[in-house]
Amino acid sequence: MNKCWWLSAVIVLLAGCGMSGYKKHLDRAYDAYAAGNCDRVVAELSRTERLIRSRPHLQPEVSLLRGQCLERQGFYLDAIQIYRFMLDTYPASEYSYRAAARLETLRQLGHYDPARPVPPLAD
Repeated sequence: MNKCWWLSAVIVLLAGCGMSGYKKHLDRAYDAYAAGNCDRVVAELSRTERLIRSRPHLQPEVSLLRGQCLERQGFYLDAIQIYRFMLDTYPASEYSYRAAARLETLRQLGHYDPARPVPPLAD
């Protein structure tokens, strides 16, 4: 019985360590974004994405931060495509609501016209 308890404790400990790996990279990405270092943001988000493949519910947060960084760099078309992907793929996500707000802001600034298709259009 004592061995089962230790084995269970080790498994729980290892599972917890695996889950926090992506959080470290995501936190670093937010820190880099706050510092204005979008190259670092992209690198940390790429590491995060590799670790969250089995957790697709975390993708919208990563995508939103990537889109915001692309906007900051002036890559509006790329940011628009990410935001539209989020709205199509994760419509109920809190981050998709934020993506919709970003699209509206880009529209008001003249970077996005919803009436004009932005290629490529999803079928």
